[in-house]
Amino acid sequence: MDFLRPASWEEALAAKAEHPTAVPIAGGTDVMVEINFDHRRPAYLLDLNRIELLREWEVGEENVRLGASVPYTQIMENLRTELPGLALASHTVASPQIRNRGGVGGNLGTASPAGDAHPALLAAGAEVEVESVRGSRLIPIDAFYTGVKRNALQPDELIKTVHIKKADGPQQYSKVGTRNAMVIAVCAFGLALHPETRTVRTGIGSAAPTPIRAKEAESFLNAALEEGGFWDNGKIITPSVAKQFADLVSAAANPIDDVRGTAKYRRHAVGIMARRQLGWTWEQYRGTGRTLEGAA
Repeated sequence: MDFLRPASWEEALAAKAEHPTAVPIAGGTDVMVEINFDHRRPAYLLDLNRIELLREWEVGEENVRLGASVPYTQIMENLRTELPGLALASHTVASPQIRNRGGVGGNLGTASPAGDAHPALLAAGAEVEVESVRGSRLIPIDAFYTGVKRNALQPDELIKTVHIKKADGPQQYSKVGTRNAMVIAVCAFGLALHPETRTVRTGIGSAAPTPIRAKEAESFLNAALEEGGFWDNGKIITPSVAKQFADLVSAAANPIDDVRGTAKYRRHAVGIMARRQLGWTWEQYRGTGRTLEGAA
């Protein structure tokens, strides 16, 4: 196994173009586990730790530009207001040591359906900026996941930045596991209210072959909120609407039975999280002043 260590982003792109099979490594929280257990033995490792560009973030007027290697700890400490859903998800990532190393780019590169950041990124409607020596392109998060642990990257491309619109409404995230940290999610769910467009977006993790949105649930809730005038009158969402939304979220899941949980349990748990998060985010939207944290 050869170790490539570029000193600049341009050198990294050139190395990836010359060695398309090279596996990028930054935090190493996924890649090194696979190598240590001999599940993966790439011919080349492409070390990106010297690329300062990937550890930078910028809060713009409307969007946050998040470098692929910005650690989860930095997201928690510095971007809680702008990216509340992703900050909540970051809290559930493993241990403090892992949160100090791992970043969103690693989750995206691995594309595991159990990656903690995916539901929050889907709910927020993120875009992934990737680049090669041929140029750069933006991939909508909905189009990024192409199969089990597969993504839309071309062999010579690297993830550079994630562009996420600043929250214009409440966001939530929940994860079910045997404990709150140091565990792969049995299932996870993220919800974001977007009052500016009067829409909601969802994200489901570890309950389908890829991270997915519950689009029928979103369409139902969007219509119910609009028809009932809820965005304007701020009334409490009726139990029947909340139940239908939760049922549709459960139906969107396509989980499997494995050592962490059954498909039936995952569907049930995703629905419970959806109903609870809808209640929490709507209370925040109504201006109750309560601070509600995601349940794990």
